[in-house]
Amino acid sequence: MSILKTSLHEEHLALNAKMAPFAGFDMPLQYSSVKEEVMAVREHAGVFDVSHMGEFYVSGPDAIAFVDFIVTNDFKNAEMLKAVYSPLCREDGTVIDDLIAYKLATDKVLICVNASNIQKDWEWISSKTANFNITLTNLSNDYSLIALQGPKAELILRDFGVNIPAEFPYYSILETVHEGEKIIVARTGYTGEDGFEVFSSHDYAKKLWSKLIFNGVKPCGLAARDVLRVEVCYPLYGHEISDSVTPLDAGLGWTVKMSKPDFIGKAALEAYKPKYQLVKLSLERGIPREGYDVLDVTGQKIGTVTSGTMSVVTGKGVALALIEKAKVPADKKYLINIRNTNYEANFHAKAFVTGGHK
Repeated sequence: MSILKTSLHEEHLALNAKMAPFAGFDMPLQYSSVKEEVMAVREHAGVFDVSHMGEFYVSGPDAIAFVDFIVTNDFKNAEMLKAVYSPLCREDGTVIDDLIAYKLATDKVLICVNASNIQKDWEWISSKTANFNITLTNLSNDYSLIALQGPKAELILRDFGVNIPAEFPYYSILETVHEGEKIIVARTGYTGEDGFEVFSSHDYAKKLWSKLIFNGVKPCGLAARDVLRVEVCYPLYGHEISDSVTPLDAGLGWTVKMSKPDFIGKAALEAYKPKYQLVKLSLERGIPREGYDVLDVTGQKIGTVTSGTMSVVTGKGVALALIEKAKVPADKKYLINIRNTNYEANFHAKAFVTGGHK
C-alpha cells in the first residue's frame, strides 16, 4: 500500500522537514529542533499540518441526537457552535477512538477523528444509523486542516483578516469566508495553548500555510506536537486509550456522562470497575519511553509507561503511565525501569505544564 500525502507535502519538503510515516501518511517529524518548535508554540505561535485527520459530516433532523448517542460526553446540551471532546465507545465500554464533534447547526455536525482510525470509525458510526433520520458523509479527502497554536495565534489570524468574533471562547467553532473561500475555524488544538484549527480546501490551506511561514510563524512537526501534548497530559489514542481500555481506565471519567438517558456503552460503563489508573510521573534523570515498566518501591511491576518524553519546558523526563488499579501504591512512590536501571519517579497530581488556552 502506497503512503499517502497531505496537500502540504511539497511545502514540507521545501522547508527541508524530516519526514516519517505516520497513520499511513508521509508526515513532517520536525523542521528545526524539537526544542525550538515547542518553545515557539509555548511563547509565540507554531503551525502544524494536521490534514491527515478525518472529517465526517452528520446532517439531517436527528444529527445532534445521533452524535449524542454514539459518544459518551454530553453533546445534546452543548451550546450551538461549540465543540465537544469525547471517546467513541463500543457496547462493552472499550474505546474505538477519541474525537471532537462540532455543533454547526441543529441539523449539521462535523466530527473530526484520528487519522489512524478513519476507516474503523467510519464503519462503526455508519453501522449505528438505523434509528436516526440522518445522512453521513465522509469528507476526509476533501479537507485540509491547519493548526495554528500559541499565545499569538488569535492576533495573527485577526491580522490576516479572518473574521473571529470578539467573544470566541475555547472550544467554539464558526463557518466563515476568508479571501473568497469558505472555511471553518475552531478554537481547538492539542498543545494546551490557545490556538485555532482551520478546516479548508486544499488550495486555501496552501495559501494560509505559505502566508504563516512568510510572516515568521514556525512550522512544527509531529515530534513537537507529542512533547506539547504530553507536557499538558493530554491522552492519545494508541497510547493512553486503546481498544483494550475504557475511558474510566484512562483518566477520562469526566467525559462519560451517566446522566444522559442513553449512549453506546452506558450499561457496561455503569457496571464497570476500572482496571487501571492513569498517573503522571517525572524523573530527575533519564527519559521514560513508551513501554517501559513502572514499579513500586519493592521492585514489583505495577504498570507501563504509555507516553514518555523529555519535557522542553521543565527539562525533565515526563511520562503518563497506566497502573493496575489494585497495585496503585498508597505512598505514591514509583520507579521507572530504564535499560535495567530503576529510577525514582515523582508523582504529579496535575499536568507538568499549565497551558495557556482560553
